[in-house]
Amino acid sequence: MNRLGILLISGGHERAHYALMMGTAAAALGRPVTIFATNGGCRLLLQAAPLERHEREAVLAHAGVATIATLMEAARALKIRCIACDAGLRAEGLESEALAPDVEVAGIVTFLGAVGTGQMISL
Repeated sequence: MNRLGILLISGGHERAHYALMMGTAAAALGRPVTIFATNGGCRLLLQAAPLERHEREAVLAHAGVATIATLMEAARALKIRCIACDAGLRAEGLESEALAPDVEVAGIVTFLGAVGTGQMISL
């Protein structure tokens, strides 16, 4: 199956939510998925993820749409590779110790190597 790489450059709820929606859907179809978060996007991968407390989460849950917390659990179960950009962390003033335990810290070369000749999308 064709690999999917998702580049998350924004810390906004909508983009982070959709990155997880795309990633978990592709992984459920058997595609290897790597999410590479940089700059504000790194906030999705924090251990105490502020996006899970976003006011939009209650609206999504009420509408029967998977929330970020639910999608992060699914991403772990589906073995989605999550990488926080080392430069992006520094640019946002974030420490790697604040990341969820299963998140790697690496650079663009690692992300590109993981995706290879597969498909890449940017959110």
